[in-house]
Amino acid sequence: MLTGSRGGQLDGWPCEVARGIRHHRRVDAYVDHHPRIVAARSRAPDGSRRYAGIALDLVWDHFLARRLDHDDALIPRCYRLLIQQPAPDRLAAMMPVMVRQDWLRRYADWQFTCRALEGLGERLSERLDRRSNRGSTVKDPSSNQLAALIPWLTDDYRSLDNDFEAFWPELSDALGAPSPEA
Repeated sequence: MLTGSRGGQLDGWPCEVARGIRHHRRVDAYVDHHPRIVAARSRAPDGSRRYAGIALDLVWDHFLARRLDHDDALIPRCYRLLIQQPAPDRLAAMMPVMVRQDWLRRYADWQFTCRALEGLGERLSERLDRRSNRGSTVKDPSSNQLAALIPWLTDDYRSLDNDFEAFWPELSDALGAPSPEA
């Protein structure tokens, strides 16, 4: 979801959501430079490391969702914030779908996370195809770099889970991230 909030401008978001986005960005920066994550990215197939960071971001969401106590108030609070204050235009249509389909809990399901990777990869591919083909309607089916990483992520699942288990307490201590229930 937060891929739609890139850039410095958070004016279109409610204050609490903008604060959460800024915190998420700090978390992303910490995670991206953590030695365990750098090592995990280095295990990605050659030629795909540029996209491995994006894929791993969703994988960490998956591992976090698996560990969250689903009766916790965090997810309903997130949904309330997203419903009460509409998102900026380019994400506005996605928010009701996200809430209705309960994406934050469903990320705990590996197949759901893989479908999310495929969908995000399709949107990124379309954007890149539009930039490089300027008006061409021909779509290159092999351009979904995130979907191409799913076999590696699945094969490396246990190691990635161990990486998450190792870095999450450090992240929690460093940035005040909540500690999920194991």
